Amino acid sequence: MKQIRPAILAFMLLTIIVGIIYPLIITGVGKTFFPYQANGSLVYKNNRLIGSELVGQQFTENKYLWSRPSATTPNAYNPMASGGSNLGPLNPQLVQLVKDRVTVFTSSNEASPANVPVDLVTASGSGLDPDISVAGAYYQIKRIATARNIRVGIVKDIIDKYTKYPIFGIWGTARVNVLMVNLALDSLGESK
Repeated sequence: MKQIRPAILAFMLLTIIVGIIYPLIITGVGKTFFPYQANGSLVYKNNRLIGSELVGQQFTENKYLWSRPSATTPNAYNPMASGGSNLGPLNPQLVQLVKDRVTVFTSSNEASPANVPVDLVTASGSGLDPDISVAGAYYQIKRIATARNIRVGIVKDIIDKYTKYPIFGIWGTARVNVLMVNLALDSLGESK
């Protein structure tokens, strides 16, 4: 009994500190100094929520940059079903999915199947990636420019503007946020 009472008190004290006080302090600091990020990096247009910089969305029109495929089912980019397909690289179902995706990209972008960046035809582990590789974005420039009837250089400049580079030049890879590029492309039409 002598050891149980201090153990229970220590357990209760640590539960209060680590389970209640610490999360409240961290939440308060986050909302005070980083309100945009702490609230989910939500993106609004005309006072209407249209998405988050942190969760991918499906874009299928030729005038938009297309996202990575989503492995969430039954709806693409469903955060409640986050996760990969768990199909191994030799699984016939995955091989067929990738072949189908390559066909879609090569026909839409009038390019060789050998040039399709891998992130455009394979889903990520979460199935929710909001970003694609710079190569994946550049691969789609001609299709977007043609669909919008604008110069290729304009699309490239927008992609370059929304390219995020590795932290300190070493951690991570260069990537492009699909939603932000598509919003910038849409704003071209609004500014005319």
